[in-house]
Amino acid sequence: MTIFATSTSAFFDRGALDLTSLRSQAEQLQSQIGSGQKLTASSDDPLAASRLRMLARNDAIAKIDTAAANRATADLNLVDSALNEFASFVTRAKELATQAATGTLTDSQRKSIATELGQIHGNLVALANSRDSAGNALFGGDTAGNAYQLDSAGNASYIGSGSAGELSLGDGQSVARSFTGPEFLEFQSGGTSKDLLATIKGLADTLTTGGTGAASAANAALTTLGDGLDSITTTQTVLGARLSWIDLNTQRQQVMGEARSEEQSTLGTTDLTEALTRLSELSTVLQASQASFTKLASLSLFDLLK
Repeated sequence: MTIFATSTSAFFDRGALDLTSLRSQAEQLQSQIGSGQKLTASSDDPLAASRLRMLARNDAIAKIDTAAANRATADLNLVDSALNEFASFVTRAKELATQAATGTLTDSQRKSIATELGQIHGNLVALANSRDSAGNALFGGDTAGNAYQLDSAGNASYIGSGSAGELSLGDGQSVARSFTGPEFLEFQSGGTSKDLLATIKGLADTLTTGGTGAASAANAALTTLGDGLDSITTTQTVLGARLSWIDLNTQRQQVMGEARSEEQSTLGTTDLTEALTRLSELSTVLQASQASFTKLASLSLFDLLK
């Protein structure tokens, strides 16, 4: 008769390994319940850990894009406010030009109108040199200083850069944060290029001088001022489109952020109901395994041969 020997040490080793594995699983579940996170280490689920890192990077990039969108919105709101003031001053300049074009006015009366036009010119130059949220020239493109400067005669000239800077909105989308002064203060009128600031300054100088040509100069300026006001209105329309574009991108970022948050919760957050149920099952299995192991370990072959 052949007698098969059973390794006692192997039995105890296997039993210890099985119980250790069950205890390890139970401890991991307890850790997940306590921390609220499924993964205590990347090795728990390498694919899920990699995806969570990617989602975290996307969240960080989204915060940068949101900050840029907020800055663009703030700057464009400043532009909107300034353009409204530009329109108000130009409207007043048209009213004054209409008065000055009246043939019954005296040179003294036109000179009084010229004084107010000079004040309007100064206000427009100050508006053109407005600052953005970072303290740079709002209508000077990428320049840090003023957009316009005055010469000794009081004539304004543009000294900014050629275009306004753009801010990223994420996913390859961007928006210009403002306009340069020439984009709306220089325009076509009667088939020729006109400068709104120069037009108002020139009319003020002509009315100050007076004479027979003052009324006709004021009348001629009405068309230019009307076209200048149209240029400002057109710019306001473009501005509104930019703000709408920012809003659309912001809403898209919010939707994407919510989707990332949901995925992060699914991948990394502990489902307490599932974890507690699993822990209860493991505790039951562990207790039963310990009891079985103890009972089996106490058995002896000689007991079976009695």
